[in-house]
Amino acid sequence: MRGKFKHLSLIIFGAVIGVMLSLNYSAVAEKNGSAAAESPLPIEDLRSFAEVYGKIKSDYVEKIDDKKLISSAINGMLSGLDPHSAYLDADAFKELRVGTQGEFGGLGIEVGMEDGFVKVVSPIEDTPAYRAGIKTGDLIIKLDDIPVKGMALNDAVKRMRGKPNTQIVLTVLRKGAAKPLTFTLTRAVIKIQSVKYKLAEPGYGYIRITQFQERTGENLAKAISSLYQQNKEPLKGMVLDLRNDPGGLLNAAVAVSAAFLPPQSLVVYTDGRAEDAKMRLLASKENYLRSPRDEDYIQKLPAGIKTVPLVVLVNGGTASASEIVSGALQDHKRAIILGTQTFGKGSVQTVLPLGNNTAIKLTTARYYTPNGRSIQAKGIVPDIVAEEAVVNGVVDNGIGIREADLEHHLTNKDDKTGTDDAAKPAVTETPKTKDGAKDIEQKTELVSKKDYQLNQALNLLKGLNILQRSK
Repeated sequence: MRGKFKHLSLIIFGAVIGVMLSLNYSAVAEKNGSAAAESPLPIEDLRSFAEVYGKIKSDYVEKIDDKKLISSAINGMLSGLDPHSAYLDADAFKELRVGTQGEFGGLGIEVGMEDGFVKVVSPIEDTPAYRAGIKTGDLIIKLDDIPVKGMALNDAVKRMRGKPNTQIVLTVLRKGAAKPLTFTLTRAVIKIQSVKYKLAEPGYGYIRITQFQERTGENLAKAISSLYQQNKEPLKGMVLDLRNDPGGLLNAAVAVSAAFLPPQSLVVYTDGRAEDAKMRLLASKENYLRSPRDEDYIQKLPAGIKTVPLVVLVNGGTASASEIVSGALQDHKRAIILGTQTFGKGSVQTVLPLGNNTAIKLTTARYYTPNGRSIQAKGIVPDIVAEEAVVNGVVDNGIGIREADLEHHLTNKDDKTGTDDAAKPAVTETPKTKDGAKDIEQKTELVSKKDYQLNQALNLLKGLNILQRSK
């Protein structure tokens, strides 16, 4: 048996080395224009990998398919890097492509993995998860009767997916709850309306972006034009709501920023090891139009949108692309950021297609705000901190998960010992109510009188308007 195992492991070892040498040669040649490898392959480590592979094939209690073993090895290799790198099988790759177009199947939750459990980054608005009451920071411990502990994130996501109109029971832990909560959710084909808008009151526009998709920029331009038409005179102020927006496409974030910033303003820059991971993205059509032949929808916006007083609402569910927009508008002093500290996802993932309709999602760069701030594991600190909800004087923001809480998260290279005074908020606001309590249920109404943060934003805009008139 041992001789058979050694023979098998040697064959596998030779095959693995051959494949990896080929891949390493072509990858380095493609990136650097040279066939010289950056460093030699770790032969001893690869030998150990081959021996483990062979041992599983010969001695595991059940026969394991080679495809499953290799797929698991790839998945483990990527998931061990950081929380956002992942192997996408054919179903997951298809779901990703469809999701950026605004329609996909499932529950509507942006999730991550921490300590073997699934944590909710943000429920997506108008989805089964949002309507059921799933909140940012919830810790999912069971899917139906199956414990999540030890389950790979991709496997957990697969279990949450399914045919529309079928049900799944989620058991979650929530800070402040005496015992686990259970939610019965009905799966659906989720069609996300990326941009929602309304005149909050005469003279003041409200725009909510739920996710950054292919047509978010175009939809935002239509929303702005519509608000100006509805108001029948220039707007006095605008609220851009990015709360619980888990992010999305980078060019969509540039488009949203370009709507409010002067042309050619720096929106974001990225830095990574590969040359194509080093980018400077400006507020120009080359960086937000999907095709050079497309009409420049930003250019046709009302001129007043570049100077109208602007407040951006953020919270712990504001992540990735929505943090790029918040950071750009804050650095250019174009908007006042109001809310709570954002999630802190300051890394860029590139989807690299493989054969058989699979792909890998690989973290290739960190991104930086125009002033050179990295928000990785830090987030955007609001100019004015206004908590989302207060019950009996105690802030209730769920478990409050952020990027820095995720296992294997990328560090922030700008972190220094001591206090960063520049990161401190200018003002802290706390909700005041007659009975000291506030409704903490998720709002289904687009503009609600119970939305404390939104009302604070409108009050701020009115104050700025009075100051401008007095000048």
